[in-house]
Amino acid sequence: MKRLAACLALLALAPAALAQDGPPGPPRGGGVRLGSLANPSAAIAAEIAFARLAQEKGQWTAFKATAAEDAVMFTPRMVLAQAWLKDRANPPAGLNWQPHEVWSSCDGSLMVTHGAWQNGARHGWFTTVWQRQDKGGYKWVLDHGDETKDALEAPDMLSARVAECPERRMGARPGGPPPGKRGKPPKQPKAPPVPFDPAHREGRSNDGSLIWSVDVAADGARSFVARMASDGEVREVRNERVTGS
Repeated sequence: MKRLAACLALLALAPAALAQDGPPGPPRGGGVRLGSLANPSAAIAAEIAFARLAQEKGQWTAFKATAAEDAVMFTPRMVLAQAWLKDRANPPAGLNWQPHEVWSSCDGSLMVTHGAWQNGARHGWFTTVWQRQDKGGYKWVLDHGDETKDALEAPDMLSARVAECPERRMGARPGGPPPGKRGKPPKQPKAPPVPFDPAHREGRSNDGSLIWSVDVAADGARSFVARMASDGEVREVRNERVTGS
């Protein structure tokens, strides 16, 4: 709880409390760099509220309330979270956890948090992928983690990294009706849900500046990778591997 209180204190000072990378440099190819809409403190707030809800209402109640409709988690196999959590009784004592780092897409539509969890004498790490919802706010779409022999040391300061914003070519127009036309642009049909594949899952931000994927082997071993746009390239920022049975 002391670490949770420290996170709350840091969040109150955000964005000053978040050690962030500097702004991206100028675009490389005659384009205009789009302005960042990222808000890493929103992911920290969502993670802290999630942890608090687990203590107040119960662990699985909190997981279900904060999960997106198509969210996945590991039990230890990859499962659709909402189906697995339905009518599941809460354990007597829920997990405690604290975020340490956050990575955000330029447009703020997708963020990844990483930190530490504790449950009695047990401890480990977690990584959560947060997706901005159509009506605002964030819900998690992937929950990943593992137990560790030694407890993770809490950092002195939460760190936040924001992806480089994509370029828009000179003369290109943002989405909307062409010149001389009035009215709203046609509404894009909603993409059909991706069929559940227990061996692979992936996602990306709306602007493509932050992407993630997870692969699960036959023995349950899994790997999670997150990549973020930086200095004109898409670079790996997280690579996590969990052994199978």
